[in-house]
Amino acid sequence: MFTGIVRERAKVASFDRGRLVVESSLDPSVGDSVSVDGVCLTVAQRKNGSLAFDVMPETLRRAKPFRAEVNLETALRAGDPLGGHYVQGHVDGVGQVRAIEPDGDSRRVTIDTPADVLRYCVEKGSITVEGVSLTIAAVTEDAFEVALVRHTLDATTLGSLAPGDEVNLEVDVLAKYVERLTAR
Repeated sequence: MFTGIVRERAKVASFDRGRLVVESSLDPSVGDSVSVDGVCLTVAQRKNGSLAFDVMPETLRRAKPFRAEVNLETALRAGDPLGGHYVQGHVDGVGQVRAIEPDGDSRRVTIDTPADVLRYCVEKGSITVEGVSLTIAAVTEDAFEVALVRHTLDATTLGSLAPGDEVNLEVDVLAKYVERLTAR
C-alpha cells in the first residue's frame, strides 16, 4: 500500500531481460515493495546506491515502458502520514498526455484516458498518474485534467511530460469497491 507521495525521482540505470535497476538513495530492504512510476515492484537486490527489481511480463502488458527517470515511493508503514490517498501500485490503464497548459505557476494537464479507467474518474476525486497522487480538476467524455503545482513539477517526473507521452494510471480503489458492491 502506498500514498502516491513520491519520495524520490530516480534515474534508470538499466532495464535488461526483465531486470530494472535504478539509482536510489532510498533504503528499503530486499523483499520490500516500492512503487516505481505507480507500479508495485519488489526489491530483488540492493547495492551501491541502486535498487534492482524483477519486472514480470504481466506488468509490461499493463504499464507503459519505463523512461530515463522514474518516481519512487516506499510502502506505507503503520503510523506514516497519509498525505495522498490509498494507492495499491496496480496500474489500471495507460493514458496519453493530450495537452499541457500553463496555469499561473502551475500547469494544467489533460490526459486521454481509456473508457474502462475514465468511468471511475470524478471531479475532485483522486487518481494516481505515474505513481503520483493527484486531484482530478475536470472530466470530459474521453479525458481528465489535473492541475500540477510547482512542487509536484519539480519533485516528480510529471514536470518533464510532453504531449503524446504515455502515463500509468491507477484509479482510487474505493471507487472500484463501491461499483462492485452496488452491482449486487
